Amino acid sequence: MVEVNFVIGIDLGGTNVRVGLVDTHGGLMATNQCPIRAEEGVEAGLGRIFDLVEKTFAASGTARLAGIGVGATGPVDPRRGFINNPYTLPGWERVPVVARLQERFQVPVRLENDADAAALGEYWVGAGKGVSRLYAVTVGTGLGTAFVLEGEILRGLDGAHPEGGHHVLDPSGPPCYCGARGCWESLASGSAIARQAQLGVEKHPDSLLLSLASGDAGRIDTQIVAQAALRGDSLAKSVVEAAAEYLALGIANVVSFFTPEVLVLSGGVMNTPQLFLPAIQAALQKHTVVVPAARVRVLPAALGDFAGLIGAAYTVVKTL
Repeated sequence: MVEVNFVIGIDLGGTNVRVGLVDTHGGLMATNQCPIRAEEGVEAGLGRIFDLVEKTFAASGTARLAGIGVGATGPVDPRRGFINNPYTLPGWERVPVVARLQERFQVPVRLENDADAAALGEYWVGAGKGVSRLYAVTVGTGLGTAFVLEGEILRGLDGAHPEGGHHVLDPSGPPCYCGARGCWESLASGSAIARQAQLGVEKHPDSLLLSLASGDAGRIDTQIVAQAALRGDSLAKSVVEAAAEYLALGIANVVSFFTPEVLVLSGGVMNTPQLFLPAIQAALQKHTVVVPAARVRVLPAALGDFAGLIGAAYTVVKTL
């Protein structure tokens, strides 16, 4: 009897952790997720991840676990296997996630930045399947970017992950933990959208946003903002329009830098692409003189919220 191999893919974000059971052809067989609650400490967070891995792999029956791939919100050190991110994972500094998973499950473990993992997932079996140059933008709690060239992630010095999400769009904009003001992440990420909406309801308490949040401004998140915008709420629409303009400007810059064949948009904010794509297409139409921007295909991630965990699994599959 031929032994069947499966890989576990983990997508660790600043808000949630998702775990998937993936076959060697990129098929997603089972998934589970839960809030990571990073503020409760590293050990509690690792415990949640361990529990999800065990629960998810149980769906494989008697198959063999070939390895675990982790895509984590950065900064991460893939070579040493450390997460070093006190920014969107408070308290997670020099966390040896690879060693801890290897110790617990006795299989090879690989670590990538979550944006790199999402890009690899879309390159492998998603919207970018078959292309040579793919740029991925993940818009979630933060804003991550990655460039896949001929099947490999373009890396920086010492294997560092280039942080496109922190290039500056507005020097007078809000401060970011990266040390800059008005960087892309601080203007167009899910956190930025939620923050602007929360500030906005102080002046507009009659907004549908507050009603959808049961009167608690602190509960307003990107999902509530999108829902209110789609229902015509003026404050929500203005917040989304501002974020869309900044997202579009950043993408226009990326196209000028890299001119990919496909630019893939993933992450929770892009669950409502109709709120953002018109602004992006309009921005690209203005940048057709020196680069062929009009030929760049901007596509929602075909793998949706699962791009990161499938890509994380791919980091293991390609070594089998």
